[in-house]
Amino acid sequence: MTTGTCRACGATLKHTFADLGLSPLANAYVPLAKAREGEMVFPLHAHVCETCFLVQLEEFETPENIFSDYAYFSGFSTSWLHHAEDYVATMTQRFGLGPDKKVVEVASNDGYLLQYFVKRGIPVLGVEPAANVAKVAVERGVPTEVAFFGEATALRLVAEGHAADLTAANNVLAHVPDILDFTAGFKVLLKPDGVGTFEFPHLLRMVEQKQFDTIYHEHFSYLSLKVVAEILGKTDLRVFDVEEWPTHGGSLRVFFCHDAAAHQATSSVERILAEERAGGLSELAGYTRFAEEVVAIKCATLKALIALREEGKVVVAYGAAAKGNTFLNYCGIGPELVRAVADRSPHKQGTLLPGVRIPVVSPEEMLAMKPDYLLILPWNLKDEVAGQMVEIRAWGGKFITAIPKLSVF
Repeated sequence: MTTGTCRACGATLKHTFADLGLSPLANAYVPLAKAREGEMVFPLHAHVCETCFLVQLEEFETPENIFSDYAYFSGFSTSWLHHAEDYVATMTQRFGLGPDKKVVEVASNDGYLLQYFVKRGIPVLGVEPAANVAKVAVERGVPTEVAFFGEATALRLVAEGHAADLTAANNVLAHVPDILDFTAGFKVLLKPDGVGTFEFPHLLRMVEQKQFDTIYHEHFSYLSLKVVAEILGKTDLRVFDVEEWPTHGGSLRVFFCHDAAAHQATSSVERILAEERAGGLSELAGYTRFAEEVVAIKCATLKALIALREEGKVVVAYGAAAKGNTFLNYCGIGPELVRAVADRSPHKQGTLLPGVRIPVVSPEEMLAMKPDYLLILPWNLKDEVAGQMVEIRAWGGKFITAIPKLSVF
């Protein structure tokens, strides 16, 4: 457990960002054979550091227990695969990548991204802590090291000839409790003029859009550009470019390099830092009002779902993802209000959602129920999901999203 101090600067944590009560691990899906067994739950209470403004959770469970056997496979999201393929094309052109270069991805999951570098003949290595997920990557032809990343792992990889011209780490920076050791690993892994990229949900968008469901135990930190730049600076790395992306409700792609590297800083860095200041991320009040906005969303959602139940409507959900599990557990929504959750991943089908115990079914099984309403839990993919599940409109079915506010369409 945490000592109650900021994992970036060591200051004492005193202020609440959002308190979502007790919740199980968001990806701890329950096999039907264990339906009558209990589950561990932990406080889901995000604090904000008054010194450096890193938003963070306490560490109640180790990364080894969370990630060593993982239920999330990136390759099941069509839009995310398109995003990965675009990244590969752009990086290859911008940084002149070819057969004489090396790309290393940290938290490479099932090879969803590196497979596109392999197709271009560019040498790659994936670093992935979940052996079950890494196995899928290897089967795709993506060499993968099963390991947690940090300075020690980076030293070993460089000694084995894996120094990188480009490193990618998508949606992983938030997942590491020792964020300073993690970033120190890139200082070791990157060649002198190498480039690293981080992608992560932007805290500014999370605050603006009230995206409290992105808070779960697997996410130890919630990040702004200001905080990430300062953390990188502690290991003599610097941000030289940043891009905004719509993924995960609004993300940043941060480009960084060694302090002495030749890469010139772009104007976008200062522009986004200025946006963060204007959005209140440089003062405590910009964070502490978030908690009340979260409560308002819970109340509105419960009111709507209870009314639909009283009308005899069939409500199901789509997307057995971590954000949905946070949302359902915080709101206290069980199978009495949402009968089932559909998901394309066969690894989740036939299980129960952690905590709320809603059954996970295939999209085909869900459609056979002919629901009146489909609650789209991954609201960031609402257009993709609505397009895939358009069949429900044939019998007058409608879609619901709850964040940033309740919407029926």
